[in-house]
Amino acid sequence: MTSNPRKIAVVIPKYGLVGGAEGFAAELTERIAQDRRFEVHVFANKWQKTSGHIAFHGVPVITFPKFLTTVSFAYFAGYKISKMNFDLIHTHDRIFDADIFTMHGIPHRIWVREVRKKRMSLFDYATAWAEKKLVTNKRCRRFLAVSNLAKEKFLQEYKNVNPDKVQVIHPGVDIQRFQGLDRQLCRQEIRRHFGIDFTEMVILFVSMNFDIKGLDKLMMGLAKFKSKYPSEKFRLLVVGKGDADKYGRLAQNLGIKDHVIFTGVVQKENLDRIYLACDIFSMLSKFDTFGMSVLEAMSASLPVIISGNVGATDLVKEGVNGFVVENTSESNEISHKITWLFNADKRTSMAKEAYNTALSNSWKVVTEKIISTYEELSN
Repeated sequence: MTSNPRKIAVVIPKYGLVGGAEGFAAELTERIAQDRRFEVHVFANKWQKTSGHIAFHGVPVITFPKFLTTVSFAYFAGYKISKMNFDLIHTHDRIFDADIFTMHGIPHRIWVREVRKKRMSLFDYATAWAEKKLVTNKRCRRFLAVSNLAKEKFLQEYKNVNPDKVQVIHPGVDIQRFQGLDRQLCRQEIRRHFGIDFTEMVILFVSMNFDIKGLDKLMMGLAKFKSKYPSEKFRLLVVGKGDADKYGRLAQNLGIKDHVIFTGVVQKENLDRIYLACDIFSMLSKFDTFGMSVLEAMSASLPVIISGNVGATDLVKEGVNGFVVENTSESNEISHKITWLFNADKRTSMAKEAYNTALSNSWKVVTEKIISTYEELSN
């Protein structure tokens, strides 16, 4: 390592495990750790090592009673960090003291009130308290939002925060992810496996929560499309975890049962091949701070159709690389977007633009932005 590298503490409860925030933090941190200007330490309760460039420090969590979960992690992380001398503390979760806070979600109170639409529990009050303690701590000089939607909600909750301290840095994507795969071969193998004709348009939906991600709205839009163009061939490939029986019944009631295929959860390697075998990606979420699968689809050269409640709308140029549906209750609007993409020439052009969008949001680009922030705050 170079002389006197800057010591960086990175904090997240689960590092490198399943989840958008966990994957984001791990991918970013691993790349920063390869830069010899930094000595990186990760403070986590659970982690999955991916290289030898990082020092890991276990942080205990009290999970019972539940309301102590967030608060205890914040306390023990702070205690362990205080015993070492760090130049910067970059947290991806709610702790009491940090220089940089990457916000993978929205303020907890707003999440409970507007998304979950429930009353605050003791756990919620404790979590919101820990969050406020971090945000109002004078040491925290930069707030990194994963989308403009996240930034808007953050400033809505914390009106006293200077907007200049809030920077939008989108998650990155692995541009190399699909380059070792043959698209045509994937199309042949995946379509043959699921009994899909090569002439059929395939719309891809990927989620571990069918309800939140708006599978019902997409199905209604496809039903409307079918009623207008009954001779057009299409399939909806539903990948992930959810109530397949419930949505299978919905598909039957809508008259599109024969057009819908549920794959269940698939391994990453097979998911990559599925992306390449499809033509369009759609996710009409009720709410999504960013939506990593949108950027993954773009990196696979798929035009996207997403709702206005998805943070990845920052990346969508209407009619250029995808479409945004502001009112997902309007099945006619969804049908119209799908109809547009049935035009092969338009779809091909939009596919190229989707990939170009992914190129400008690679992990290399994101890492450079974070390092630039580190440098700025260190001076």
